[in-house]
Amino acid sequence: MIRVTIRYFAIARELCGHSVEEREISEGTTAGELLEALQAQCPPLARLGRALLLMVNRRYVSPDHVLQPGDEVAVIPPVSGGGGPFRVTDEPLQPEAIRAAVADPQAGAIVTFVGTTRNHARGRTVRYLEYEAYAEAAEACFVQIAAEIAERWGIEHVAIVHRTGRVDVGEASVVIAVASPHRAEAFAACAYAIDRLKQIAPIWKKEVYDDGEVWVGSEAAYQAAFGHGAAAQGTGGAERNAPQTIASTRSPGA
Repeated sequence: MIRVTIRYFAIARELCGHSVEEREISEGTTAGELLEALQAQCPPLARLGRALLLMVNRRYVSPDHVLQPGDEVAVIPPVSGGGGPFRVTDEPLQPEAIRAAVADPQAGAIVTFVGTTRNHARGRTVRYLEYEAYAEAAEACFVQIAAEIAERWGIEHVAIVHRTGRVDVGEASVVIAVASPHRAEAFAACAYAIDRLKQIAPIWKKEVYDDGEVWVGSEAAYQAAFGHGAAAQGTGGAERNAPQTIASTRSPGA
C-alpha cells in the first residue's frame, strides 16, 4: 500500500464535504482508478463524470498515470459553462466583462491585468502582433494556474482570457482578473498568473514590423531570452530555451 494526498476544489470540494484527505491505495493504482473510487465513495461527485480533470503534483495527468508514494492528487472540476473565465478566443477582449466574472460579495479587492500591444520591440517599430495558440492545452494551463493560486493564496475567483490572431497596437492580448478579500493577495496572485502563463501556456507570438516580421517562438522563450518578468527565472523546460525567431524577408502585407 502507498499513501497519497487528495485535494478538492470549488464544487468538487462542496460535493465531497472536505478540501483535503490522506488515503492509502494499492501500489500500481492509476489516477483514473483513484477517480473512479472517489466517485463511488461520493456519488454526487460522479455527476460531474468525465468533466473532472486530475493533477498530480501540480501537473495534469492522463487516467493511466500510475500514482507514486507521497503524490498530491488534485481533483479539478469543470470550468463553468465549459469556457467561462478560462478561455482562448479570436474575439476582441472585454476587460470589464472578465472582471465581472470574478466579482464576489466577499471580495475587498479585484485586480485586473490587461496586457496590450506596444508600438516597439527590441529597437523596431511594431505594427501589430499575431498570436497563435494550442487553445485546448492553453485553457488547461489556465485552469492549472488558477488551481495553483487557490492552493497558495486560498483565492478561487480567477479569470484568464487570451486572444489569438491579429492584435493591433493598444489592443488587449490577455486579461487576468483576480478577486480576493485582501488587496495584497489579489496583487500577488495576479502577478503570479501572468508570469506562470508565460512559462507554461502553449501560445506563440509574431511581431510584425514595417520592414518584415518575426515569429518569437513561445512567449516563455521570449521572456527567458529578454529577461522580462519572473518567467525568465522559471524552472520548467520551455523558459530555459532561446526564442526561435524566424525573420521574414517579405513585407508584412504581401
